[in-house]
Amino acid sequence: MAQVQYYGTGRRKSSVARVRLVPGEGRIIINDREVEEYIPFAALREVIKQPLVATETVGSYNVLVNVKGGGYTGQAGAIRHGISRALLEVDPEYRGTLKREGLLTRDPRMKERKKYGLKGARRAPQFSKR
Repeated sequence: MAQVQYYGTGRRKSSVARVRLVPGEGRIIINDREVEEYIPFAALREVIKQPLVATETVGSYNVLVNVKGGGYTGQAGAIRHGISRALLEVDPEYRGTLKREGLLTRDPRMKERKKYGLKGARRAPQFSKR
């Protein structure tokens, strides 16, 4: 018998997370490693769990994640976004709760590109009168 799975894709900065929710005991596995092993910061682990806490489904699903690109913060934000989208597939009634918490909005902030004639995105070369 095929097991029920719910999918969601999350993005943040340059990170992309493909999330699968499978009914289970609440384990979070990121790139075949436990969340505690993959993300060393407790605050970012809390960020990842926000959608599950908001919808009161903490022990109900195992979260299987494949994430690439960016750093810890971007990946944590992408995973959070992916979990939120997958929870909508589980039950569309969660939409109001997740939206109120701001978990369904894709964070649009990206790194600004470097422009020619400048040393960075906005940093100009040092000015000298002479």
